[in-house]
Amino acid sequence: MGHIDHGKSTLLDYIRKTNIVATEAGGITQHLSAYEVTHPGSDGLPKRITFLDTPGHEAFSQMRSRGARVADVAILVVSAEDGVKAQTKEALASIIAAKTPYIVAINKIDKPAANIDRTKNSLVENEIYIEGFGGDIPALPISAKTGQGVPELLDMVLLLADMQTLTADPGRPASGIVIEANVDPRKGISATLIIKNGTLKKGMFVIAEQSIAPVRAIETFMGTLVPEASFSSPIRITGWSGVPPVGASFDACENKKEAEQLVAAFGDPNRKENIPGIGLSSDGKTFVPVIIKTDVSGTLEAVEKELGKLDQEKIGVRIIHAGVGTITEGDIKNAQGTDPAIVLGFNVKTDTQARIMAERTNVRIELFDIIYKLTEWLGEEMAKRTPKETVIEVRGKAQLLRLFSATKQKQVIGGRVLEGSFDHGALVRIMRRETEIGTGKVLELQQQKVKADKVLEGNEFGAMIESKIELATGDILEALVRIER
Repeated sequence: MGHIDHGKSTLLDYIRKTNIVATEAGGITQHLSAYEVTHPGSDGLPKRITFLDTPGHEAFSQMRSRGARVADVAILVVSAEDGVKAQTKEALASIIAAKTPYIVAINKIDKPAANIDRTKNSLVENEIYIEGFGGDIPALPISAKTGQGVPELLDMVLLLADMQTLTADPGRPASGIVIEANVDPRKGISATLIIKNGTLKKGMFVIAEQSIAPVRAIETFMGTLVPEASFSSPIRITGWSGVPPVGASFDACENKKEAEQLVAAFGDPNRKENIPGIGLSSDGKTFVPVIIKTDVSGTLEAVEKELGKLDQEKIGVRIIHAGVGTITEGDIKNAQGTDPAIVLGFNVKTDTQARIMAERTNVRIELFDIIYKLTEWLGEEMAKRTPKETVIEVRGKAQLLRLFSATKQKQVIGGRVLEGSFDHGALVRIMRRETEIGTGKVLELQQQKVKADKVLEGNEFGAMIESKIELATGDILEALVRIER
């Protein structure tokens, strides 16, 4: 990541072309927007590193919006000629927001005007505290053109990865992140995935939010077909039921029934706090993504200005593309990368191919000839999508005094309410020596052997608790309640 002219693409090209695996294969076919290279680790054995193809790739902005961590390590590229620029600071802000460990690559050291010391001072002046200058951020001088320092840069990537003690389990079904999605008129909907954990095999099913795909073929970044893939491989899967949102998490299932159950559960309100909201920014604000097409550029400016006035505390409008002229097939393809995208047309028409593709991919097109009608309609749509905030509050605390019996996951206990109230049907957080060890649910509640809806502070009670955790005398049970506001 970094400023536009500081050599990011050149660095990626050098790494890609000098990679042994790529050379053996006769040169990389840039089939996907991510690729793997190998580099010797400290033990001399080859280690795989997966690069996302371009730092400006849509996946990065979507990942930041959802707060996901698509990358384990970031490389901030800074020119030894120019030092820190505005885009450098923007890239750094994104890296810090994602809490991703990073390395500074001081590029273009082969240039006559290169000044490494001046560049390091520029970094420190912009609060990028590198090693040897009051901080612990690694900074390596490189030349993406000649390759000088690039092996050391890859060494540092592996070292930073080792320091994070990244782990994964090849024995479990795959999970990871959608980094790209598109529609091919012949093949259908395909998506590029980065596997973060587990193994994906032919015959499985993958789901991403409300999209599902059977794994009939697994395509690598080289365009070859493999029977299975594991972390951290970039792969392509084709045959999705809908366009999976870029930045969404995906999970693999052994069979179609399990996958369909997960897709159905995605809309379960009980899972709201665990599912990244569509169009969320890093500060939790939701954005409705739109594409705008108008008859003339002056009208386009006016529409953009009016849409800016719709911004609210919890929700706003994000214009992902704007242009002049008829709504085309290309506009619909742009809309598919973000869900749910809306194509807004002002004094324009929709061509036939665009209309057919929109119907097939469920992209919404709305046409207007009066600006206030457009903003009025979009305002109503935003009102429907304004998120409700769900918070978990502790309603009361109780101490377990005695465990009477346990059958499978149902345990009969006696306890005393220490504060607040203990309610029938409440979810409970189980605390042991001030550490959370699990959760459960109050199935039955009695006070003085009489069924009760709640027991107040200072009173003893009997209860049946459903939990996978074996309860013990002295455990503190916190009664929780979900509040939507």
